[in-house]
Amino acid sequence: TQPPPFDPRDLWADDVVLREAVAREGGEAFAERLADYGALAGDELYRLGFDANRDRPRLRTHDRTGQRIDTVEFHPAYHRLMEAAKTHGVAGLSWHEPVAGAHVARAALSYLHHQAEAGTSCPLTMTHAAVPVLQREPGLREWAAKVATPHYDPRDVPIANKAGITLGMGMTEKQGGSDVRANATTATLADDGMYALVGHKWFFSAPMSDGFLVLAQAEGGLTCFLMPRRLDDGGKNAFRLMRLKDKLGDWANASSEVEFTGARAWRVGEEGRGVATIIEMVMLTRLDCMLGSAAEMRMALAQALHHTRHRVAFGKPLVEQALMRNVLADLALESEAATAFALRVARAVDAAPRDPYEAAFARVATAVGKFWICKRVPAFVNEAQECLGGAGYVEESILPRLYRQAPLNSIWEGSGNIQCLDVLRALARDAGVLDAITRELASASGSDPVYDAFVERLRADLSSTQEAGARKLVERLALALQAAVLLRTGSPAARLFVRSRLGDEHGLVFGTLPPDTDVAVLLARALPA
Repeated sequence: TQPPPFDPRDLWADDVVLREAVAREGGEAFAERLADYGALAGDELYRLGFDANRDRPRLRTHDRTGQRIDTVEFHPAYHRLMEAAKTHGVAGLSWHEPVAGAHVARAALSYLHHQAEAGTSCPLTMTHAAVPVLQREPGLREWAAKVATPHYDPRDVPIANKAGITLGMGMTEKQGGSDVRANATTATLADDGMYALVGHKWFFSAPMSDGFLVLAQAEGGLTCFLMPRRLDDGGKNAFRLMRLKDKLGDWANASSEVEFTGARAWRVGEEGRGVATIIEMVMLTRLDCMLGSAAEMRMALAQALHHTRHRVAFGKPLVEQALMRNVLADLALESEAATAFALRVARAVDAAPRDPYEAAFARVATAVGKFWICKRVPAFVNEAQECLGGAGYVEESILPRLYRQAPLNSIWEGSGNIQCLDVLRALARDAGVLDAITRELASASGSDPVYDAFVERLRADLSSTQEAGARKLVERLALALQAAVLLRTGSPAARLFVRSRLGDEHGLVFGTLPPDTDVAVLLARALPA
């Protein structure tokens, strides 16, 4: 009764929830392209993900002659994954085809790619998020254009010799962590208008990239800079990769520590406005954290359903056993709510430049979703592992890799506390944010009495700015916003989500749906047999 191999599968055709969400949120014009990438992700890219994680990146500080080179070597599978993603628009569709719905389609591409291999999502996300910041600097328009273009070139050469490039980031230092204002790296203005960076970064993400957005202390205060890997004359910039981080997961991607020894960089934004400049990217990177976590849920659920449909125990398939069906349906419910909400936020990001309401909603919903969806993933993946038993703990399965990856998005781009405090700040300082939340919640009013009662209690608490209670408030807000999306769409999961998550008919672990629940429709909806 050993299950057959999971792959090849068509990750787009298999995913009813994703297809409905893309159509609902405005990305349907890109459906054919998404279908192509879903087939690729569930076949070739899925297999390449195992190779890219098995043979991890290696740091080479010097060449054979003793010259400092500071390069990172990757398995060919990594480069093929990056090439596929870049070519199909995972890192740039929003910018090289800037039409309504492009952000939604790009979000779906990212969701599909992340299921096949999550580590490459880090450089893809940073590359995507940097474009609007670079576009505002006249002197950096060549960089912005080449970052956005659907072309991947891993060569270590100046960008003038490349059609497409990627970007990394260096924000975090030993003494500061999330408190970037404590950064000690200095930036000194040179006669030619560039700056010289001196200092260190404790986390230097994607060190193989063509350029890096870096925070450093200039004369006017903390400032954002673009630091190229190669100078215009082809010479290596003055930085040294000290070591690669030995991480819990995210093995296909390299993260490092770095020292700047007079590295040349261009200023991005005004001096002293470094945090404000970087915050322009935060909405996009937080969205990708949500998408990545939802994608990990989706792949874990698909693996659990595939296994239990083929595995026979105690005389019948696992999927036909009542308690297992409760677990699987509960996972399907959680996964659908995460995906639906992430794509709803993608629509808000898409519409933000032309719709103040959507801009205000995106401002707070990215923090809410980043907190909640990312927090749910570790327990979710572990429950999916249990569905496979010991097989889910063995590296021949993708589930150990998903389990190692699961905690990352809750840490990256600001931990849970940072997200909750940001929600409090947004609610307290921006009347448009509170109005947007109220309107979003009201869009599903009258469709379920349990939902209406929950929202009524929640509204009374939204004016609270007590820091110690921020996590509970944001958790409840996340559940209400997920329920609103499901109720508005008429999803067959909506009533059960409200009943279990908002109506207290649920325990503290997955698999505790009400015993009278008819789960057949959820299981059929979650993955084609």
